[in-house]
Amino acid sequence: MNRSAALATALAAALAGTVGLAGTADAAGHAQRDVYGTKTPYAPQQDVRHYQQVPKGYTAVFTENVARHGSRAMSSSEDGDAVLALLDRAQQQGALTDLGAELAPQVRTLLAAASGIGYGNLSARGADEQRQTALRMEQRLPGLFDTIAAQGEPIVVETSGVARATASASAFTAGLAAGEPAVAGLIKAPTTDKNLLYFHKQPQNADYQAYLAHDPDLAAVLARIDADPRTAEAARHTAQRLFTRGFLDTLDAPQQIAFARSLYALFSAAPDLAVEAPGVSLDRFLTPRDAQWFAYLDDAEEFYQKGPGFSGRTITYKMAGVLLDDLFAQAEAKAAGTSGNGAVLRFTHAEEIEPLAALLGLPGSSRQAAADQPYSYLNNPWRGAEVSPMAANLQWDLYRAADDGKDRPSYLVRMFYNERETAFKDGCHPIAKSSYFYDLKELERCFGRG
Repeated sequence: MNRSAALATALAAALAGTVGLAGTADAAGHAQRDVYGTKTPYAPQQDVRHYQQVPKGYTAVFTENVARHGSRAMSSSEDGDAVLALLDRAQQQGALTDLGAELAPQVRTLLAAASGIGYGNLSARGADEQRQTALRMEQRLPGLFDTIAAQGEPIVVETSGVARATASASAFTAGLAAGEPAVAGLIKAPTTDKNLLYFHKQPQNADYQAYLAHDPDLAAVLARIDADPRTAEAARHTAQRLFTRGFLDTLDAPQQIAFARSLYALFSAAPDLAVEAPGVSLDRFLTPRDAQWFAYLDDAEEFYQKGPGFSGRTITYKMAGVLLDDLFAQAEAKAAGTSGNGAVLRFTHAEEIEPLAALLGLPGSSRQAAADQPYSYLNNPWRGAEVSPMAANLQWDLYRAADDGKDRPSYLVRMFYNERETAFKDGCHPIAKSSYFYDLKELERCFGRG
């Protein structure tokens, strides 16, 4: 089977494999995409047919990515156990509403599904997200993968070493091999690089870990956000739909909030387990307005802990410099002829994607919050669902100019963010107005390299 036929067959198989996922995605609705925060299942942000044409005289010679693991099971049963404990107590007292009586079976099914694949592990949906992303990469770069196959260029694979990241790498490379069988033998066994792809947990970033644990400004702003009256209002509204008035009155505000936030955590995790728990939908148990508020609370934590954070401070994202350096180093080595790699594929976590997005100045990823104006949906475009959904990815493609004597840049770079052509930060100048192609030397200048 030739490359085109293999890719077409793999794409068709991938499409068929997603039929069972469509119900959950459609039920959630794109308009409600942001209610799931960083647990949002992945969807490409641009149609492959609508990309800019490659400038005449250039050929793709290398590609590299940084990808978050795909959709996964929740990290533990803690939230489910907390929700079930209160539901069981209310049931014993005959204090569940008709809606409340329907919740426990859904939660138990969801927990069983998560336990079945292992808490924190990649789900079937997550594996499918990675396979399809790989197939679309090949579709965008057919000539590159032909060259990789013809010249026997290695495809390097690096992960954080965490099971869901390693499984994501396996699913992605399986997609590559399905679409272009000739590259299967060129895909290297994954290697672990925690300094590069799990840097938030490494000793050299002890200052960041101290920020999370002890920074008074961080603690104060999150406490202020949590204390907004809308938190207690959303929690009470959620609980009163599930419990009788008498039972509800036995719960103080902190108990109601804890219950509602645990329920929201399950709500946001359920779409990621659409294959393992196909009958589970928690949409009925949280109104869109309440879910939106709890999503905001989660986004606020992500924003201050992993995103752009406070104005004038770089503690949350400066550590991603090691990853940005590696993106440049790999492209520069290919351009210099010191690397024979055809592709470098990296699989990591939200804790790395969000800082990298801020450091790169990607759209919606870098606006900081003033100390006296806490982050909100009204004053900042940062959204977890857009910055770092499941399987979020950043890709750089390197193009080489034909050796025909024409005066033009030797190498161009195009960036994709969640598969959308994306401009580099302000101050970096593309080769033409509105172009997404940049001279590699211009990017080096813009980012202060060399």
